[in-house]
Amino acid sequence: MSNTGKIRSVLFLSPESPYPLHGGGQYRTASLIHYFAGFANVDLILFSESGKPALLPKGLVHSQTVIPLPPHGKGTLERYARNARRALLGVPPLIDRLGGLRSAIEDAIGAKHYDVGIVEHFWLAPYVLTMRQACTQTVLDLHNVESMLHQSCAEIDQGLVATGHRRFARSSRRLETKYLPQFSAVLATSDADRAIAQQIAPDARISVYPNSLPAVAAPPPDSDEPGTVIFSGNFEYHPNIDAVEFLVKEIWPLIRSQRPDLRLRLVGRGDKFIRHLIPPGSGVELSGEVEKAMPEIARGRVIVAPLRMGSGTRIKILEAWAANRPVVATPLAAQGLRIEDGKNIVLAVTAHSFADQVLQLVSNAPERDRLAARGRLTFEENYTWDAAWVTLDRCLQVTRSEEVSRYTG
Repeated sequence: MSNTGKIRSVLFLSPESPYPLHGGGQYRTASLIHYFAGFANVDLILFSESGKPALLPKGLVHSQTVIPLPPHGKGTLERYARNARRALLGVPPLIDRLGGLRSAIEDAIGAKHYDVGIVEHFWLAPYVLTMRQACTQTVLDLHNVESMLHQSCAEIDQGLVATGHRRFARSSRRLETKYLPQFSAVLATSDADRAIAQQIAPDARISVYPNSLPAVAAPPPDSDEPGTVIFSGNFEYHPNIDAVEFLVKEIWPLIRSQRPDLRLRLVGRGDKFIRHLIPPGSGVELSGEVEKAMPEIARGRVIVAPLRMGSGTRIKILEAWAANRPVVATPLAAQGLRIEDGKNIVLAVTAHSFADQVLQLVSNAPERDRLAARGRLTFEENYTWDAAWVTLDRCLQVTRSEEVSRYTG
């Protein structure tokens, strides 16, 4: 992406509010908005079922326009029915939910023109022509490679659910082939995702912009709770639901057979989607939605990330590193991050190896401290917002010191 002149105005098109910072999508979108708000006027067009504006830090954006979405049911049966219909039609999830709103976007833009237009999530990629009419350059922020996300789900799920994901993978790939090359630049979360996306769309201009978190002080080493293992995430998200099932049904019984005093705490919103997976008396607790994940994660003696499906990189591992806590993860969960097995993270594939690694760490304070310190250093050097913004400077050819700072919050 070439930067012809100074970037003074930026338009964001987002399907979700960047605040509160409750998940990977919010953190990633917020990091980009904060980056551009440092030297440009930022306008936000936000899709929202509530119709309410996002509660953003004061002065972060110049203007905010909310495009209401019609309500739809969030129950499990309703989700299955929607996705069954989508599979029959060959339309990936959320492409249909967010479609048909071109006129509303054009009305929100009006006669304004922007130096850069940012489209958050592939679900909004079909609006690239609308954005190109109003923006000199357009950027797609590719939170996940959707075709690979669905393909990984199809490899783990079974029956009709797996069939649906295979169909979504094919339809997503067709759309990725079509839309990725139409943007001035595409931002992938990792080298692995960039390589996959580049194979799908060889003519697309794809750079890596890593997921990141605001710089935070490390919690005190003694703030963890003895015997507490934590998995954090949005449990409305299918890969996280599958991870809970793998953890609770296959890994946790092996751990509890050796250490019945341990407890597993699942931190995040979406209790109703995982409650049925938790047997009574299993030592598994649900936190429900928490205002800030970091203090909850810091309570864990060991943090786990047992994902078996998905794309992108996991904020949950970055949060654990930032909280100065040791992490046991599957290779997929850690894919795309700067990991060193046995140094800043411990990787495990099978349920037995995962359980063994957790048990060893729970009982070995020096090893926990060593892993946690290396993870914290990895976070500080690579995954704070300031560290990630350096990659944007190169991609967008921006020298921020020469720009006029407009937002410093």
